[in-house]
Formats: sequence, structure tokens, C-alpha cells
Amino acid sequence: MAERTDPPPRRPPTDLPPEIVLRHDLRPGDLGSIVHLHGRLYAEEYGFDPTFEAYVAGPMSEFVRTHSERDRLWIAERDGRIVGCIAIVEAAPEEAQLRWYLVDPGARGLGLGRTLLSEAVSFCRRRGYRSIFLWTVRALTAAARLYVAFGFVKTEEKPGRQWGVDVVEEKYVLTLSGRGA
Repeated sequence: MAERTDPPPRRPPTDLPPEIVLRHDLRPGDLGSIVHLHGRLYAEEYGFDPTFEAYVAGPMSEFVRTHSERDRLWIAERDGRIVGCIAIVEAAPEEAQLRWYLVDPGARGLGLGRTLLSEAVSFCRRRGYRSIFLWTVRALTAAARLYVAFGFVKTEEKPGRQWGVDVVEEKYVLTLSGRGA
């Protein structure tokens, strides 16, 4: 992978607390921290088992190995600790997948989730994607409300058993208005 010259961490363009910064450069330990955060929070909040961590870790490690300029991972930090993340992964030349969207409970209610989603959608517009899709589970109601507020539409539901629990997986799609819109 070619060396990237990513900008330094920056304050997001919102009224978030000043100690929260966003960055999109990966540092040693980030991948493990993000997988750990997903595993811990989804186990605590939804009863998911360790197979969920593997579900996050596999594609995330592939993302790190094959990263392109059409992909991006945003990491939100507070006092040097990861408190949120979101990623865009190229699924097809005109279609992006939103992945690994998470805000730590201690950073919820501050507008961080909205800021991360806004950054991801804006990135997709700048990169010329025509649509963004994501898969989630029905239990994530706060995230679903944000998706809908941003214009995503639920297009599919799949009930089943995943990660040691019964879930209803939901697919959401956002159609962007033209290339580079």
C-alpha cells in the first residue's frame, strides 16, 4: 500500500465537545480497538456472542489490506480513546457500503453519531457514488432513526439467527442525486 499523507486529527464541524476529534488515518492498535468495542458493546447491549467480533474483524482486516481512495474509515477519539467509528467501503463503482458504525455509550447524545454519518455521506458524494447501502439489525432503533433522517430507505428485512441471538437484519439504501452531487 502506498504511503498516505492524511491530515492530522481535526475537530468535526459541529458543536461536539472540544475533546472529541475525528481522524481517518489508521494507527497501530486501531483495528483491534474497534473490533473490541464492537464485540463488547454488542454483547452488553444485545447479547451477541463472540462470532460477532469475527464478523467485524474479517472484513475490517480486508479493508485495511486493500484500502483505496474510494474507501474511508473515520475514528472518533476523546482524550485519546476511540469512542466511535464509521466506514465507507466501495461495493461497486457507483455503490458504497456503510460499515462499522458505532458510538460508545459514554459519547452518545452529543451529536457524534449524526456527525459521523454526515461525514460518510458527504464523502460518498465527493467520490461520485450513486448510492449507499448498509445492513443493520432491527434492535438498533436510534441508528435507524438517523438513517431515515438522512434519507435512507429500508428495502429489505431478513429474520434469522446470527451471533447467538434471534435478529431481524435490515437493509437500508440511500440514493444520491447524480455523480459528485
